[in-house]
Amino acid sequence: MATVVAPASRETPTRNPWPAVIALSIAASIASLQNTAVVPLLPLLQRELNASLSAVTWTLTLSLLVSAVATPLLSRFGDMYGRRRMILIALVLLVIGSVMAALATSLAWLIVARVLQGFVAALVPLSIGVVRATLPRNQLATGIGVLSATMGVGSGGGMILAGLASGDFHLVFWIVTGISLVAGTVVAFLVRDSAPPVKGRPDLPGAALLTAWLVALLLGVSQGGSWGWTSPGVLGLFGAAVVLAVVWVLVERRVAEPLVEMAMLVQRGTVGATVSSMLLGFSFFTLLTGMSGFAQAPEGFSATTLEVGIYLLPSTLFMLVISLFAGRIMRRVRASSMVAAGSLITGLAALWLVAEHDAPAHLYVASSLMGIGLGVGYAALGTMAVEHVDPGKTAVAAGVNALVRIVGGSVAGAAIAAVLAAGGGYPWVFGAAAGAGVVAALFAAGFGYLNRGITAPSTH
Repeated sequence: MATVVAPASRETPTRNPWPAVIALSIAASIASLQNTAVVPLLPLLQRELNASLSAVTWTLTLSLLVSAVATPLLSRFGDMYGRRRMILIALVLLVIGSVMAALATSLAWLIVARVLQGFVAALVPLSIGVVRATLPRNQLATGIGVLSATMGVGSGGGMILAGLASGDFHLVFWIVTGISLVAGTVVAFLVRDSAPPVKGRPDLPGAALLTAWLVALLLGVSQGGSWGWTSPGVLGLFGAAVVLAVVWVLVERRVAEPLVEMAMLVQRGTVGATVSSMLLGFSFFTLLTGMSGFAQAPEGFSATTLEVGIYLLPSTLFMLVISLFAGRIMRRVRASSMVAAGSLITGLAALWLVAEHDAPAHLYVASSLMGIGLGVGYAALGTMAVEHVDPGKTAVAAGVNALVRIVGGSVAGAAIAAVLAAGGGYPWVFGAAAGAGVVAALFAAGFGYLNRGITAPSTH
C-alpha cells in the first residue's frame, strides 16, 4: 500500500502559493550556503588569523552547534508567535552575523559572527511548516521536495562562492550579506503564515542543557587526537557530556512543552528518518570537508579555493537538476526509498575516494556521485520526517529531523579534526563518511519497509 502524505491545511489557498514556496526555498538554500562557504576557507583562515586548524574548525562546528539548538527553539517560537516572523528574525540575524564576519580581523570576532549566522538553520523546519499550511495536499510532496533539495544546491553553491571569491573570506561574507538581504525582502513580500499562533512557553532550560552536552561532546572529540583519548581532560569532557545528556533527557520528559519531544525521536514512524538524517548529515559534511581539505593539502593537489570550487561544481549541478524533478520522483517512489538510495550513493562517493584519490579526475567522480546522492536524499528527507506524524506536529517533526542532521554535521567537523590530529590521514576521513552513508541507507530502507502500511494521520 502506498504511503499517503498527510493533508496540509483544510483551507483552500486564495492565491498562487508557489511564489512563496520558491522564496522560502531560496532562503533555505542560503542557510546551507553560509555554512559550506566556510569549508574551503579553513586553511586560509588558519593562515590569516594565525590560528591552528583545530581552532579555525570551530568557526564551522560552533555555527552548526548553534543551529542544532536554534532549530527546535525557533520552531517552537514559530508555533507561538508566527513562523513568518521567526523566519524574518533568523534572516536578520544572518545579515548581522554576515556583516560582522565580513569585518572580522580576529578568530574570536569571526566565531561570534558565525554564532549569529547559525540561527538561520531554523529556516528549514519553519519553512516546511509554512509550506504544509499553504499548499494543497496533492502538491505538498512537490513543495517539500523542492524546499529540501535546494538545501543541497545551497551546500554546493557555498563551495563555488568561496572559489569565485578567490578565498577572500571578507568578500564571501559580504556576498552572503547581499543575498540574505534580497532573500529577506522577497520573503517579507511574498510569504504569509495562515496558521494561528498557539499559547505556550519556550523550553529555555532544555536549550541550555542541549548546548552544554553538545559542547562537551564536540570539544572532547575534537581534542581527543591532540590531548590523548585517555587523558583526564578528554575523559572528563565525555563524562560531562553523558551526565548532561541524561539530565537533558530527564528534563525534556518532564517539561510540559519540551524543546525536543523524546517520543518523536524514537517512534516507529520517525525513528528511521531521525537516524538516517543524522548519519547522512555526518557523511555529507565529512565528505565535503575532507574533499576540500585534501584538495588543498600538500599530500593532495595543493589546490586553490577556486580549484576546489571547480572540483565540486558537478555536485552542485547534479543537485540543481535533481531538485527540479524531485517532486515528480516522489509521486512514484517512497520517500524512504529515496533517502536510502541517496545515502548509499553518498557513501559510494566517499568509498571511491578511499580507493582512488591520486588524480583530480577522482575528485570529479566523487563530486558527481555526492551531488546525485544528496540531491536524491535531501529532497526526500523532509517528507520522510513528517509523512507519518499528525499535521499539527509538522514543525516539531521537521525541527527534530533538522536538529539531528545538524548534530551529525557538527560531529563531522570535530571528528575530522581528531582524525587528522592523530595522523590518520584523509583516507580514514573518507572511510568514516562511507560507513555513515551505508548505515544511513540501511536505516532508511529498513524503517521504510516496516512503515509501508502506515497511513498518515488525518486532520479530522
